[in-house]
Amino acid sequence: MTELTYEMLRDAVAGGAVALRSALSLQPADGDGGKVFPPTYSVDNRAAYAVEDRRVGDRVSKTVLLDSVASQANRAEMSLLEGWESGELSFPVAYVDFAGEEGVRDIGRLTVLEAPHRIADAIFRDSLLDGTLFRLSDIGRAITEAHPRNATEMFRYAPTALLFGQWDSTGPKGGLGAKFQRAFVSEIVGLDAEIGMKVGSRIDPLQIERLAGDKIAYNHAKSEQVWTFDPNEAVQLKGGKPEPASRGSKSGEAGQPSKINHGNIPPSIDPLTGGVTISAARQTTVLSLAALRRLKFEGESRGAAVAARTAVAALGVAAIAYGYEMDFDLRSRCLLIPEHSPSVELVGRDGSTPEIVAIGRDSSVQLVEQAAIAALDAGLGWATEEIRLVPAPKLVELLRRSREVSAREGAVESV
Repeated sequence: MTELTYEMLRDAVAGGAVALRSALSLQPADGDGGKVFPPTYSVDNRAAYAVEDRRVGDRVSKTVLLDSVASQANRAEMSLLEGWESGELSFPVAYVDFAGEEGVRDIGRLTVLEAPHRIADAIFRDSLLDGTLFRLSDIGRAITEAHPRNATEMFRYAPTALLFGQWDSTGPKGGLGAKFQRAFVSEIVGLDAEIGMKVGSRIDPLQIERLAGDKIAYNHAKSEQVWTFDPNEAVQLKGGKPEPASRGSKSGEAGQPSKINHGNIPPSIDPLTGGVTISAARQTTVLSLAALRRLKFEGESRGAAVAARTAVAALGVAAIAYGYEMDFDLRSRCLLIPEHSPSVELVGRDGSTPEIVAIGRDSSVQLVEQAAIAALDAGLGWATEEIRLVPAPKLVELLRRSREVSAREGAVESV
């Protein structure tokens, strides 16, 4: 199989293809018949899986969502972050550095690839670039003014926002902030899904049983003490009544041992979220070149625009290649094993059989490097200097206050 080259990618972006498509077949790590656990969603106040009938080839299959489009985008960003942190991939990655801030140093460095709203996130808005609030800095102003009809500055400082999409809804323009369409779309579904059952129980080695009605436990006024039998030491409700222990396990009545994580939990069966068995899983990733072609670069030649779009597409290819090597451990008890190495189909607009080309970690590194050089030669190079921000004092204080509240409340919940 031919390896995807820069020239092939550039020609596809220029109009030779509508999309790049990657389809990967996967199996549960424990083999045929192995159970996997999909994510759960709230439906009518209960947890449920996202199950639907889909047409797969010439048949209809009951499918279950194993990883959503949003989750896959986050994983793709983490794969690019892996390449950037290793020094193999070179592209602009703005970040906020918390390492020098007392009380929040454990956060370390938070990059644009980790922030929920990417470079438009409030974390960047409330941070300083060279002593200036980010939105008021030269780079911040340039990004705020960028839009799909003139994406030059977004490409220069945050090209991944053009790949994964971004809506600047919390910026100076509010809901009128620029919207960049998501060009990279991926999801993983399980085929021929059969929902199983999950069992649970807890045996208390101390054999603590129910308490008499007037001997209940109370939430202690001092969170580190968690609970008490003395109503005078308890959290006082309005009216001066002590608050019965109500944290921890949901089973049992308020004030009983189960509420302070003691006592037995009787065996139970969950018939709704007990995992699924599937015939196979399928990851489908589509990189829309049509979406990239809608990005305009004001004042730039067609060649420069093609070079910039190709560089963004190269990052998408790298995300697929690096994502494959980061494995598919989606969550607890949902490890999937690919049945083959990744490849990409060049999907034409005429409906003809797509050309299939191979991709890999090393070749994707070369693609990104060549694309960056070509864009620079065309006059649209992306930033090579470090974009390091530090949190504004008010953001640090917000973090500290929030952590203090969480520590007080969590002391009871965690026991």
